[in-house]
Amino acid sequence: MFTAAEVGAALPGSGRTRDAPEELQVAAQAVRTRRPAEPGGRAAAAAAAVPPLGPACGERAYCLSVILNMGGAVSAGEDNDELIDNLKEAQYIRTELVEQAFRAIDRADYYLEEFKENAYKDLAWKHGNIHLSAPCIYSEVMEALDLQPGLSFLNLGSGTGYLSSMVGLILGPFGVNHGVELHSDVIEYAKQKLDFFIRTSDSFDKFDFCEPSFVTGNCLEISPDCSQYDRVYCGAGVQKEHEEYMKNLLKVGGILVMPLEEKPCHSESGKSRLVQLPPVAVRSLQDLARIAIRGTIKKVIHQETVSKNGNGLKNTPRFKRRRVRRRRMETIVFLDKEVFASRISNPSDDNSCEDLEEERREEEKTPPQTKPDPPVNFLRQKVLSLPLPDPLKYYLLYYREK
Repeated sequence: MFTAAEVGAALPGSGRTRDAPEELQVAAQAVRTRRPAEPGGRAAAAAAAVPPLGPACGERAYCLSVILNMGGAVSAGEDNDELIDNLKEAQYIRTELVEQAFRAIDRADYYLEEFKENAYKDLAWKHGNIHLSAPCIYSEVMEALDLQPGLSFLNLGSGTGYLSSMVGLILGPFGVNHGVELHSDVIEYAKQKLDFFIRTSDSFDKFDFCEPSFVTGNCLEISPDCSQYDRVYCGAGVQKEHEEYMKNLLKVGGILVMPLEEKPCHSESGKSRLVQLPPVAVRSLQDLARIAIRGTIKKVIHQETVSKNGNGLKNTPRFKRRRVRRRRMETIVFLDKEVFASRISNPSDDNSCEDLEEERREEEKTPPQTKPDPPVNFLRQKVLSLPLPDPLKYYLLYYREK
């Protein structure tokens, strides 16, 4: 890492170029000649090590900064399952619980229709106030939270509700799942997506779901008398001065995941207003009965499957996919509105011609396989076959569409 003074010495016209570290001199020379830095060379390494410069640059006309892509760590997928396969291969998803949650909710369902073609790329997406982090970021967060059934979870900057819904699949019916979001229009968007998931997704019947509750407000203005949580995630940047505030939201032994020492969020109006989090609701006897009945039916289905096939319920087998390679990561350096890009080579990208040829021959030998038929919702079939009044059947199914 270089200091602002060292970077300034390397800039054109500084008169102190000889005083700058050699790596920075190489990078600056590449910029002056407007040519790309040699891949993997000293200029590329220097570009990766230069920190962003702020007011410390003084009135100098040049400003050297580094832009790093958020996401792009794994290859894009053709569908949600292939994206998860790639995240597993790259070791972003490491546990079965997290994998099941990611496969259960299609990331494309949280995109606007005109942007769905980008849903399975490992990239963040933003449109107006709506924002989704890159899949590799969400998978790291899910793994770091170490989620278990029955825990309480607070999502600060809950956004579209995509992460909160995946968390709810793991927490189960006796967990607590709350979210705070600054923008009211995003809250409405999240509620629409949550309602769509509950009404239409077969994954809802495969899990005991902890439905998230969202409130509008600034995550730095939560009422001091709120409950504490087992797990807290803040997607917005948090300054060091607010670290203790965030820790106070945790129960003893809890886990907090957040980006530290970044610009915090601010309310739209600029007026301070305490955020009242949803109360921890106690389920009614009727709701507890529904949970128990659905759990019993799932056990019966499992036992029938074991006696018939000799094994338990399994995920639908996925068709064989081509081996994926990690993307190259790019570093872009800006200098007084002039740009040059340098590419840092990744060892996983160095594939010989022989390897590529062998892979092509393997693909030619492998017969084309079609995607499997959609899985059958056995829980729904079993409930509809019970000798019960229709209103009770639909209550057990949460009045969901087929």
